[in-house]
Amino acid sequence: MGDVVSPLTGQYTSTAGLIEHGASDWVAAAAKPGHVALADVRLLSPVTTPCRVMCQGANYRQHAIESGMDPDNRAFNLFFDKTDASVTGPHDPVIRPAHVTLLDYEIELALVLRRSVDAPTTVTVENLHEYVFGVTIANDFSARDVQLPQGQFLKGKSYRGFCPLGPVLAVLEPEDFTLLDDLELRLEVNGSLRQSDSTANMVYRPAETLTELTEFCNISPGDVLLTGTPHGCMATSPPALIRRLATALLPEQTLWAAFVKQNQRKPYLRPGDIVTASIRNATGTLDLGTQRNVIVAPGS
Repeated sequence: MGDVVSPLTGQYTSTAGLIEHGASDWVAAAAKPGHVALADVRLLSPVTTPCRVMCQGANYRQHAIESGMDPDNRAFNLFFDKTDASVTGPHDPVIRPAHVTLLDYEIELALVLRRSVDAPTTVTVENLHEYVFGVTIANDFSARDVQLPQGQFLKGKSYRGFCPLGPVLAVLEPEDFTLLDDLELRLEVNGSLRQSDSTANMVYRPAETLTELTEFCNISPGDVLLTGTPHGCMATSPPALIRRLATALLPEQTLWAAFVKQNQRKPYLRPGDIVTASIRNATGTLDLGTQRNVIVAPGS
């Protein structure tokens, strides 16, 4: 991002409104020299609510392996969702709920969708631009001590503020979509690198993912699809054999209590931690800026 921005002249109450009616406005704004200092602007989420927030799981090869999966023997995507109550700005504080001790991070490339679909649809590399408006950064914050012991992805990933989006929503032209194949994702905690990978290592790419998604889910302009996170999260899965043995020998409640206790020794996110996330390509022709979120305690 530069030091100045050029504001839109139209009035849009939602991201969907901008997508459907603002083409001439954003093209005109992009052509003008910026004149508003970025330092004088509070950056909000570039995606407004209400919206759907849909997610892919274990969609990078190494992350699939550390999650106990074989990326070469996947017959389908792993889909889940977050409530849109989780959507927040790229520089807003993220509250760690008082009962959560295993707060994890997940940098993700987010697709912002362009059009309504209410029937199974074949999306291809050639027509992907008809369905995807642009891309931005997402961080799929996750309360692992809720998500995993309770078996509730939706609950563990949907606390308010658990989905920062932005700062840049890059509107893509048809010729820009090849750039999505080689973007570098990087996440740091207090300046220490935790996640780093390339979209070249995705298991399922956007076109085939949207094709599968439309088999069971309607989509609308301004909805968001998080395309998975690289390896490097705090939560990892033991080998399949150990999981099977533990499940056979221990009551489930005892097994998860041991998981939480063991994981509390790891450097999960705590109040005061600063999480930064960036996505760009090597040449800088597509740069989605940098998120910076401070983890805070309730009432801070």
